[in-house]
Amino acid sequence: MEEINKNNESLDMNNNQSNTKPKRRTTYRKNYNKKENSKKENKRKNQRETEVKFKKSPIKIIPLGGLLEIGKNMTVFEYENEIVIVDCGLAFPEDDMLGVDLVIPDITYLERNKEKIKGLVITHGHEDHIGAIPYFLKQINVPIYATKLTAGLIRNKLEEHKLLRSTKLKIVNQGEKINLGKIKVEFIRSCHSIPDSVALAIHTPVGIIIHTGDFKIDYTPIDNERMDLGRLAELGNKGVLALLSDSTNSERKGFTMSESTVGEVFDKLFLNCTKRIVVATFASNIHRIQQIVNSAVKYNRKVSVCGRSMINVIQTAMELGYINVPENTFIDIDMIKNYTDEQLVILTTGSQGETMSALTRMATGEHKKVEITPNDLVIISATPIPGNEKLVSKVIDDLMQIGAEVVYSSLADIHVSGHACQEEQKLMLSLVRPKYFLPVHGEYRQLMVHAKTAVKVGVPPENIFIMNNGRVMEISENDAKMVGTVQSGRVLVDGLGIGDVGNIVLRDRQHLSQDGLIIIVLTMDSSTGEVVAGPDIISRGFVYVRESENLMDEVKRTVQKELYKCEEKGIKDWSSIKSNLKDGLRDYVFAKTKRNPMILPIIMEV
Repeated sequence: MEEINKNNESLDMNNNQSNTKPKRRTTYRKNYNKKENSKKENKRKNQRETEVKFKKSPIKIIPLGGLLEIGKNMTVFEYENEIVIVDCGLAFPEDDMLGVDLVIPDITYLERNKEKIKGLVITHGHEDHIGAIPYFLKQINVPIYATKLTAGLIRNKLEEHKLLRSTKLKIVNQGEKINLGKIKVEFIRSCHSIPDSVALAIHTPVGIIIHTGDFKIDYTPIDNERMDLGRLAELGNKGVLALLSDSTNSERKGFTMSESTVGEVFDKLFLNCTKRIVVATFASNIHRIQQIVNSAVKYNRKVSVCGRSMINVIQTAMELGYINVPENTFIDIDMIKNYTDEQLVILTTGSQGETMSALTRMATGEHKKVEITPNDLVIISATPIPGNEKLVSKVIDDLMQIGAEVVYSSLADIHVSGHACQEEQKLMLSLVRPKYFLPVHGEYRQLMVHAKTAVKVGVPPENIFIMNNGRVMEISENDAKMVGTVQSGRVLVDGLGIGDVGNIVLRDRQHLSQDGLIIIVLTMDSSTGEVVAGPDIISRGFVYVRESENLMDEVKRTVQKELYKCEEKGIKDWSSIKSNLKDGLRDYVFAKTKRNPMILPIIMEV
């Protein structure tokens, strides 16, 4: 029995062992699978976290000026919560902007995001790139980064507007790089019609963006500071995400002539000339001024300067070492009477025929210091900016009527552009080899032609974007797209008023300038509504009253009829009476004269 029980116990144990073994394997497999699934899930989770962690935000490029127009250049580069601004320029008013002095960009978007702004970076010292800085700083105070000459010209503006003490103006040398948060900006030596111009390499977490600023490729510049093509090629080899490039001369084929060629023409004009020489050029064209001074020194002439802007620029350039002049070359304008004509050169502003410029006043005989005579040679060393052709032609005609000899761009090569033509633009594109291309600084036709040039050198058409002011472009490593708009436009500066002249005011000014003004003055009894005195009619810019007495009498009778109609209808509300007077008189005047003057009723109460 004991043996059987032992055997049975051993059998039971064996059975139990045999029954439990498969159960242990199943549990082990389940636990193993759970661990493997958990590992895979954790791995996927880590991958997702890594992707989220290293996925880079796109950079936004927002032009606020300089596109579909000439002037008021301003571009915003925004990465996450940081903004860097490139340039802050102005434009000059168009013909229909009556009374307006300057046009500046609308910076409402920047005012709303002022806490994000890390700095304002300037490419060069022309008005269309620095002219709006004082108006910008009155709204948003940020550090300004510029090269030495550009900073000197900005300093003059800040002193004039009493902003110098409150502004951080930092000088950056060509070739240096500045850190502005996650964005780093490299200043690359460039060529233009003013020294110390730079292109910008904007290093962002997404990639390198190059902004050329205004440029030309001059192999023989006056100051021997050639464009750093090697650095541009080096960045191109690294890989450039986007290129923003100057389009001003995109319609011109070939190359822009070197500035040094103008000096040779000046020498020929100065040679054997016994007349007094008057040269008009852009105040900021320091290289041109240097060549004029060189010719004057070569032929033993003294140089006198007319025009406040030119005097300021020359003083700044001389102080900073950008104009080299022997001592006693410059003389005060009041001293010119002490020298003979063949001993003098007069440098002046007014190459664009501006109404109040020194050359225009000389041509009309209104300049207090300089009187043009038949023994003057006047050289206009500039080409008319589009829209200024008539003004320049008028000045040339006036000078010739006095008897002066006039040399201008149609007669001699006394001007070269500071902007790249098509072959230089091709070279820039070929060196940089950008993934995306954004033509800037130009009107629509110029941007389109520049885009076609880019296609010729291999930029895919789908990677070229023609932008508008205010459009927001997002660029990432693998994608570029338009994502919306921000507020942009133009702000008009009239005297001390900034932005208080809008479209309605301009429309009224145009209305007044075209058709004049009629003022109706009458006095009414406030209790009865009866006309106590008047109506009296005052006209300005409509007709000459003495020669049109009959018409003005008819105008007066028409006003009286309208007042009688209001009385019959029981209209006593002054605004309704004014409205009826305006409508009735407008219809009568237009029927009689086919003119539409502004009508202004004034009702006085007694």
